[in-house]
Amino acid sequence: AVVELLLATGKVDIDPGDTSNQTPLLWAAKNGYEAIVKLLLTTGKVDINRRDMNSRTLLLWAAENGHEAIAKLLLAT
Repeated sequence: AVVELLLATGKVDIDPGDTSNQTPLLWAAKNGYEAIVKLLLTTGKVDINRRDMNSRTLLLWAAENGHEAIAKLLLAT
């Protein structure tokens, strides 16, 4: 709900990296937040191939953490 409200403002940069170059999409994929991953992907404003400072992709994070549905979603995108 909060993510939807923030996205609705159109004033939020949704693809910034933190000090480890991890984006909100990467954090959502890594931690299994499938609904948030879907919301962020629908914006078309995220880079699904972006890597963190250790060259790890969000697909790798999702797969390593056992988030199969998210991994499949990313592969289908």
